[in-house]
Amino acid sequence: MADCVTSALTELTFGRDLSTELADCVFTSLFAGEISPVQAGALLMGLRVKGETATEVASGVKAALKESKLVKGLSGQLIDTCGTGGDGSNSFNCSTAVALYLADMGYKVVKHGNRAVSSSCGSADILEELEIPITTVAEDVPDVLGRDNFVFLFAPNYHPAFGKVAPIRKELGIPTLFNLMGPLLNPARPTHQILGVGRPEIMRLMAEVLTLTDVGRAYVVHGAGNFDELTPFGINKAVLVENGKLTELEIDPADYGFTLSTPADVAVTDRKNAGETIRKILTGKAPQPMLDMVALNLGAALSLLDGISLADGIAKAKSKVAVGVSKEY
Repeated sequence: MADCVTSALTELTFGRDLSTELADCVFTSLFAGEISPVQAGALLMGLRVKGETATEVASGVKAALKESKLVKGLSGQLIDTCGTGGDGSNSFNCSTAVALYLADMGYKVVKHGNRAVSSSCGSADILEELEIPITTVAEDVPDVLGRDNFVFLFAPNYHPAFGKVAPIRKELGIPTLFNLMGPLLNPARPTHQILGVGRPEIMRLMAEVLTLTDVGRAYVVHGAGNFDELTPFGINKAVLVENGKLTELEIDPADYGFTLSTPADVAVTDRKNAGETIRKILTGKAPQPMLDMVALNLGAALSLLDGISLADGIAKAKSKVAVGVSKEY
């Protein structure tokens, strides 16, 4: 293993991309705890300076999953709605609202997430506000999903290997490959995904990684206002991932009958306010810009799951969001 670490560091010294074989070897060593902190820091910094490739990120994802507690016993369509975070928007938790709407409509949602990093309230935080369990163990996931159509997979409980690199990430103090890997590590291995990114320059990279990690259909999205989800503020960017093919597109809310709004219209102030807001959203009685934002993202998810056009997905989403979910939170 030591040889592949030295080889990888040598390649990075010259700014060269790692081959699949070399990346697989070095990340397997990293997550097995066979690399020293100095080597790990050098590896992460070298990749960051060079710029990570889809092959390298995919190798990291596959190596991390080998050390993760994977969920077994699931079949059929499974969708995750998540983002890289880091957009600093302090908006309501749209991805969680979309997930709960999907579950209410009968789709199977395996939401992978964590607590807030740069926002007022992360997925785990908002689910606690709604009194939805966040600590479901892998063995119980099939039963919970079968009963509720929704299960939350709290990232720290499923990826113990990340504890080995946590001190290194903290000391480096900069975004690294691990920030890219987070949304790609769902231990239930969803077939469909809405993946939001706060930086448009990594959209295609993330889409390419999805094709290398067996996700069948997905949208990688970057919203107007630099949000990591679709927004009703202006033209959004997206990459459709479908059977290994990537299609770049722009999504203009005005084309789908939405009235343009602003980031201030979807902001929340703190965890309590975020909880109150999402309850209103789930009843269809929140401010219209918030309902529009949910409908945009829900529509994208429905187009993936139902194999319909984005326009038809959004129309279906609008009808659902107007009446809310059947369950009271």
